[in-house]
Amino acid sequence: MFQRPCLRLRVLLQHIRAAQMSSQAEEEILFQARNHVGVVTMNRPKALNALNLSMVRKMYSKMLAWETDPNIALVVIRGAGGKAFCAGGDIRAVTDAGRKGDPLSQNFFKEEYILNHKIGSYSKPYVALIDGITMGGGVGLSVHGMFRVATEKTMFAMPETAVGLFPDVGGGHFLPQLEGKLGIYLALTGVRLRGRDISTVGIATHFVESSKLEELQDKLSSLSSSVGKEDVAAVLNDFQNQSQLDVDKEFSLKPNMEKINRLFAGDSMEAIFAALEKDGSDWSIAQLDTLKKMSPTSMKITLRLLLEGKGRSLAEDLQVEYRLSQRCVEDRDFYEGVRAVLIDKDNSPQWNPASIKDVAASKVDWYFSPLDAKRELVL
Repeated sequence: MFQRPCLRLRVLLQHIRAAQMSSQAEEEILFQARNHVGVVTMNRPKALNALNLSMVRKMYSKMLAWETDPNIALVVIRGAGGKAFCAGGDIRAVTDAGRKGDPLSQNFFKEEYILNHKIGSYSKPYVALIDGITMGGGVGLSVHGMFRVATEKTMFAMPETAVGLFPDVGGGHFLPQLEGKLGIYLALTGVRLRGRDISTVGIATHFVESSKLEELQDKLSSLSSSVGKEDVAAVLNDFQNQSQLDVDKEFSLKPNMEKINRLFAGDSMEAIFAALEKDGSDWSIAQLDTLKKMSPTSMKITLRLLLEGKGRSLAEDLQVEYRLSQRCVEDRDFYEGVRAVLIDKDNSPQWNPASIKDVAASKVDWYFSPLDAKRELVL
């Protein structure tokens, strides 16, 4: 008699657990409190955890709540699925909205940048575990935070010039801070960095082997409610010291840093093209081939953004970037780039203008011009 109710209870519990797992799987972003740690999990693994407006809104709301919660001492953000931290913003949805005049094309960028600024000014330790693909919007969710932990599986890139956009989410603020002209090089070419390279250049603060991440999270969760920046740094330093994978591996761009600093030093795209053409090395020719595939308009606004961005605060940069984002929505290349790369996937965008020499200074000035006062980003 007793066995039958137990069996029914066991079946019921299995159904409840399955329902909970199904519900959790459907949630695009998950929040959990582990002792004194608030854990954010990007949960769109099939979409490489691409960021959409709903996720932005939920995360911003939770970040505000945790910032004033005495039981939460630090925040950890990670990606589900093992392939990506976050491969970027859902720009296909943004361009779909832009074509219809849907306010999503305004709201996504605005609210994403507000979240980026909150991460950059957060009063509690913030640890981004950038394990796997980390591009575009995923960079915005990590690079402005107090701590960024790369692994051997991390792949960083800002490939926006290939889709008629620009390296946003604060790219105009952090990229100019990299050594020499590296930030300009990464922004214009979309070149990928992997593993230890990412901590070598300072985009990540630490390198920890991916096999140690669960243990690292457990250690962070064991810290007291009075944990401070120094305590978190000590834990991360310890795990970094334990991680010897590729410790002696040379920075992949080291052999070409002299060329990067010399040939990407121009104050115009015309000057950079001319320098690469004059150099004539195999490496320079390869860079020219890459640049000629990018949106000429995107490259010109990107270069100006980075050249002017070194003296701007994150907030000031994001305000400028919001203007640029809205001009991209109003112009043509953003739609054409998304079509060629994400929709038709022919990788043959027809840029307009098609050459850097045909992108007038007045057009670049228009991109940077103020929006109507009620449309400006306020931080």
